Amino acid sequence: MTRVAYLSADPGVPAFGTKGASVHVQEIIRAFRDRGAEVGLYTARTDDHVPADLADVPVVHVPVDGSAEQRRADRSLPREERTARREHRQVAAAHELAARAIADGADLAYERYSLFSTALAEVCSTLGVPGVLEVNAPLIDEQATHRDLVDTEGALRALRTQVAAASVVACVSEPVAAWVRGHCPDAADRIRVTPNGVNTTRIAPSAAAPVGDPVVLFVGTLKPWHGVEVLLEAAAVARERWQVRIVGDGPQGQALAEQAERLGVPVDFRGAVAPGDIPAALAGASIAVAPYPVLDGGADQYFSPLKIYEYAAAGLPVVASRVGQVPTIVRDGENGLLVEPSDATSLAAAIDTLVADPERARALGRAGRAMVETGHSWERVLEQILDGLSLSDGSVTEGVA
Repeated sequence: MTRVAYLSADPGVPAFGTKGASVHVQEIIRAFRDRGAEVGLYTARTDDHVPADLADVPVVHVPVDGSAEQRRADRSLPREERTARREHRQVAAAHELAARAIADGADLAYERYSLFSTALAEVCSTLGVPGVLEVNAPLIDEQATHRDLVDTEGALRALRTQVAAASVVACVSEPVAAWVRGHCPDAADRIRVTPNGVNTTRIAPSAAAPVGDPVVLFVGTLKPWHGVEVLLEAAAVARERWQVRIVGDGPQGQALAEQAERLGVPVDFRGAVAPGDIPAALAGASIAVAPYPVLDGGADQYFSPLKIYEYAAAGLPVVASRVGQVPTIVRDGENGLLVEPSDATSLAAAIDTLVADPERARALGRAGRAMVETGHSWERVLEQILDGLSLSDGSVTEGVA
């Protein structure tokens, strides 16, 4: 049996949390286990939403943030010094995770890329095994733009070390792949673009018929780049009768609740739910939305939208903004409708169109379900990542059919 060391040294990614990143971690582990691999999880953050089917996964937890006393002491420091200390702790945690994986042994190392970690490189070089580096975002740019980054050169060195050691660099979108190539041009032949997937068994069309006014659904973290405020504006100018359901939480939660009250728009705020509870949260919805806005400064939309794959798996027609990778998933008029970003009037009109024509809405939903069944399961994603990867026992290297 092939032993896989799954490494995640990012303190912002809870392996058993409610974020989309948490779903990604869990589903890749499931896909490995479905292929007969034995998976050990080495992570800087766990959280408490452990699915029953993953409860037996061996977990090594090395937290970055230290004790409560240490965190209190850090808060008294100047911001730059506080950030520098945390970066040093990220480096130390990644080294410790690598050491633990090396001690346990593995036939394959798989790491979700995080700032400052060289764990994949350490495991691969010490054990002489192949490695996969999964890159979901240009984290160095994100950290410098939206948070704080002190040791930029250290972060770049870590990225180059990891990419150089990886047998495969799996990027979730072409913009992410271009970012990696820009910093690591020698890696071009090892980069694969592998968009997100969906668990088509766990998420399926609901058998329950919608009751009352059609429900228009949003699922995701409530942050500015998801455009939920545009959805509320659209609901306020809609001509048809429909209600809004928001599943998720985040820093914009209070502002969105206040906006809804100000606009007179009733909203069913469900809060964050564990990945295993997403099917229940989707049940009864008629339409799902991904209202991504125009980003400040025309920033690139590099993400692979996990929520859209989940909407499609649930058989829901999707109304989404025409940005980034979205038009490669939502084909306008075939499995959903596309609108211009940050345009509440166009968003309302598109939703109204589907509310007024429920048969068309159901047809678009069926087409979306067929799309993800055919090519976007997590098993398929992992097959694409591993295709042609050479292991001594050959048990996880079979190609894509």
